[in-house]
Amino acid sequence: MQSWKAEVTTAGDNGRWSSNGLRFATKAEADAYGLDLAMRWTAVADLRSVESTDPVTDEIVDGERRKVS
Repeated sequence: MQSWKAEVTTAGDNGRWSSNGLRFATKAEADAYGLDLAMRWTAVADLRSVESTDPVTDEIVDGERRKVS
């Protein structure tokens, strides 16, 4: 495992999970990002964080997302 990603499913997705290219070092960061995303979108039915083999791209610092350099 190299990273964590947030995934969401919406009311019309028939249970299909979707994610974007953001990857985090910890599950807690992916959870925080997923919750923030769910609060901004109106159609999110469920969210989860899953392990990814992709490299870390972002981090959450003081509640804000920023790119990892």
